[in-house]
Amino acid sequence: MVSIEDTSTTCTEWHPIRQFLSHAGYDFALIILNQPIKDENLLMDLWSIAETRVAADGGANQIYDLNKRSLLTREHNSTSAGNYVNLDTIIGDLDSLSDESRDFFTTKPAHCTVIHDPDQYSTDFTKAVRFVRREFPGRDIVCMGGLGGRVDQGLSQLHHLYLFQTSPTYADGKMFFLSGESLSFLLKAGKHRIHVREPDAGASTSMRTSGEPFAKYVGIIPVKEPSVITTKGLEWDVENWPTEFGGQMSTSNHVLPETNVVEIKTTKDVLFTIALRPADGDN
Repeated sequence: MVSIEDTSTTCTEWHPIRQFLSHAGYDFALIILNQPIKDENLLMDLWSIAETRVAADGGANQIYDLNKRSLLTREHNSTSAGNYVNLDTIIGDLDSLSDESRDFFTTKPAHCTVIHDPDQYSTDFTKAVRFVRREFPGRDIVCMGGLGGRVDQGLSQLHHLYLFQTSPTYADGKMFFLSGESLSFLLKAGKHRIHVREPDAGASTSMRTSGEPFAKYVGIIPVKEPSVITTKGLEWDVENWPTEFGGQMSTSNHVLPETNVVEIKTTKDVLFTIALRPADGDN
């Protein structure tokens, strides 16, 4: 069995809450994928603080639909044009972008750049990530709608997460997938400290996020290959524990009530996922 001590001594610190609360030094680019947005309050929080907002092709349709709804309800509306008029970029082969969405986002007061990339050997998601990394080098990326919907699409997003996070030090920036129910990101081989609670992070003026946005459920998934993991701060901690598809796997584990930081050592890259606390505050 491979020992956990064979991994790097470098420890990666994760502070996703600081990004959600717009702390200095935790800027991010927001990418919207073409899947229904299940938690609009969370999207609005991130939308208001993102350094740039990019829609991957049909992701613009999702934003357009939400914007139309905001005009009808007038809830939390900041401008007469709607909550999401300030989309910055739409990129892709544009086969999914509706004429209605294109017209809206390219007509004042909207001021969105539409980029047609006809490359059929890369996905619209890939094109959006390449654009962000070219225009905002080293910037972290938050992807909304990254998981959920069809199983094959969800697996494709995980496949791309591995493709986009090749640097062992996250030199190109970290990437986070947000669905309506969870936050997921890739832990490279080595040691990690994930700050799951930051009660002193400061009050949020937003509707959805806070210093404790996460529920208790955690998964550590060896998507690409078997790994050996050690954990600290979970209800069912493990030490030098082999994990693989078809064997043992740490899913539906629990963050302990007293845990602020979950520590994980892994010999290979693994997916870390943690549930979001529902808007009503339950676990």
